[in-house]
Parts: sequence; C-alpha cells; structure tokens
Amino acid sequence: MTPHELVAVLEKHERWLKNKSGGSRANLTMANMEGSNLSGVNLAQGKLSGANLSHCDLSNANLSTADLFAAHLTKADLSGCNLYRADLRGAHMRGAKMKRAILKEADLRGGALLYGGPGGSKGGKGLDFVRSDLSGTDFDDASLNNANLSGADLTDVSMNGADCEGALLTGATLMRASMKSCNLARADLRGSNLSGVNLQGAVLRDANLTGAMLAGANLRNADLQGAKLEGADLAGADTTGANLARSADNFSVQIQQALHSHYTWINTNGTMGARADLAGADLSHIDLSGVNLSGANLKRANLSGAKLREALLIMCDISEAVLAGADLGGAILDGANLRGANMDGVRLDGAGIGWVDIKGPDGQPTGRLWAANLTGARLTDASCVRTNLRGANLSGCDFANANLTGAILSDANIRDAKFTGANLTGASLPPPPDPDDD
Repeated sequence: MTPHELVAVLEKHERWLKNKSGGSRANLTMANMEGSNLSGVNLAQGKLSGANLSHCDLSNANLSTADLFAAHLTKADLSGCNLYRADLRGAHMRGAKMKRAILKEADLRGGALLYGGPGGSKGGKGLDFVRSDLSGTDFDDASLNNANLSGADLTDVSMNGADCEGALLTGATLMRASMKSCNLARADLRGSNLSGVNLQGAVLRDANLTGAMLAGANLRNADLQGAKLEGADLAGADTTGANLARSADNFSVQIQQALHSHYTWINTNGTMGARADLAGADLSHIDLSGVNLSGANLKRANLSGAKLREALLIMCDISEAVLAGADLGGAILDGANLRGANMDGVRLDGAGIGWVDIKGPDGQPTGRLWAANLTGARLTDASCVRTNLRGANLSGCDFANANLTGAILSDANIRDAKFTGANLTGASLPPPPDPDDD
C-alpha cells in the first residue's frame, strides 16, 4: 500500500467515525504497512486483521475496538496507544513497546486461522491455532484491566507498574518477566508459568494462582492477601516481607483430611480420628494460627513462611523441618522435637519451648519432665524476644545475630551453642558449661 492510498483510507475512516458523507470504515486487512508512521492516527473500529504493522510507529494512536486479529506488530511502537477492547487474538507483538498503552478488556488470546484450499500448502482446508506472541514486549505502566491474555506467550516481558486487575492469564507463560509493583488483584493466573518472575512489591490480592509455577520467583514485599495458591509451586521463591498465607483449603485433599482427623483425635482425647502424619509434607506459608497440632508428626516438613501464631505444638516431632521465616509468636512447643530444624529468621516472640510434665495412664503428673529438643537447630537472625526456652536442649544451636532480648534460657543445655552477634539484653542464661565436664 502506497502512502497516498493509506492517507485516503484514513481520511475516509475519519469521516465514517463522524458519520459524515463519503466516509467508509477502514479495511486494511492483510495490508502491508511495515515501518509506517501512524503516530496519533484514529483507527478505532478499523479492520486490520492479518495486517503487517511491524516496526510501525503507532504511539498514541486510537485502535480501540479495532480488529487486529493475527496482526503483525513485531517491534512496533504502541506507547500510549488506546487498544481498549481491541481484538488482538493471535497477534505477533514480540519486542513491541506498549508503555502506558491502554489494553482494558482487550483480547490477546491465541486465535484460529483458516488455511488451505485447492493447492494449499497443507493439502486441504482446516484451522491453525496461533498462540499470541507477546514475548519481550514492554508493558510498563500499561493498563490491562480485565484483558484476556490466557495462553499467551509473555516470556521476558516488562510489566513494571502495569495495571492488570482482573486480567485473565490462565495458562500464560510469563517466565523471567519483570512485574515489579504490578497490580494483579483478582487476576486469574491458574496454571500459568511464573518461573523466575520478578513480582517484587506486586499486588496479588484475591488472585487465583491455583497450580501456578512460581519456582524461583521474587515475591519480596508482594501482597498476596486472599490469593488462592492450591497446588502452586513456590520452590525457591523469595517471599521475604510478603503477606503470603495459605489456608488449609489451599492444600491437597490428603493434607486437609490429615488435619481434620487430627482435630478429631485431639478433641476426643484419642478415641476417634488419628494423629496427623505430615512427615515431609509441603506446608509452606500455611496459616494454622491458633490451631492445636500437639503430637503431630511434622518431621522434615516444609513450614517455611508458615503462620503458626499461638498454635499448640506440644510434643510435636518437627525434627529436620524447615521453619525459615515462619511466625510462631506466642506458640507453645513444650516438649517438641526440633532437632536439626532450619529456623533461620523465625519469629518466636513470647513462645514457649520448654519442658512438659509427663502424665501417667491415669492422667496424673508423673513428676517426669520432657524437655524440648533443639539440638543442632539453626536460629540465625531469629526473633526470640521473651521466648521461654527454660530446660530446653539447645546443644549445638546456632543463634547467630538472633534477638534474645528478655529470653529465658535458665536450666537449658547450651553446650556448643553459638551466640555470635546475638542480642542477649535482659536474657536469663544458665551458668556456662564446664569444659571439663564430660
């Protein structure tokens, strides 16, 4: 298409939009406009399906409700472009600039293309499903409210500060995307691949992340309140400062049944239900605040980032478990086995991890005390303000840089324990062990 022909089409389209005589809707289907300067043009409701707009300057253009089905927009400049409710199914937008673009309610799903016919390359008629290719696109500060991006390839995109509230991203590929401070509230991300994505400071309130892949993602200071995370893979994800909490309903049926059976076991004094055996289970970021899990088997379980404030974990086996970054403020872990547990950065403010009085078959105290066992546990950078560790076995524990202000360690075994850089202000410590005492 020549520049003169294109100008004529744009003029007639402008008249059509204004309902003036001599106007006609722009039909640029399959037109080749590669590299054209279309900055600021008004092609609202225009027909541009299959058009070649690669390398075009469409900055600040109006393409609202336009038909851009399977259009080629590779490395096009769509900065500030209005694409409200545009049909971009199957579009090729690799490396395009979409900074501050408006894509509210736009359709960026894959699309089906009719192919074939007599002499066709595939020997007959049929449909080809074309996946939208948006990889490497710059969506910084763009508006994608309620946009449909399901199944789209968004690998390596930049969506920093973008508004994607309510967007549909089911099955989308967002590997290595940069989405800092992105608003994904109420977004549907079921089954999406977010491996290695930078979501630092992003808002994911009430987002659906069921079955999503978040391995190695950066979720520092992200807001995940109310987010659905059932079956989500958070392996290696950085959740520092994130308000990430998963209710038991977000876990597998087996885990839910084990917890329910344990509650029954507790409430019936063991006559019904069964003690929870969750050894090795992935319970990362689970919210069990105030729950009674006393006696449960949590050996080698992943409880990183878990919310267990004021929970009862008396006589639990939590040995070799991962509790890094977990919040156990006010929890009671008397008599618990935490041998070899990773408790780096754990919050134990006001918690009790001391001894418990063993009772006989008649329910009466036997006078025998069973101490909590933290042998070889790591509590570096832990917050243990006013934590009661009286009588606990802390042999070989690492409290490097931990805050033990006001903590009670009297009668505890601290042989070979490390307190390098720890804050021991107001802490009550047992007398130092005798090095000659075997």
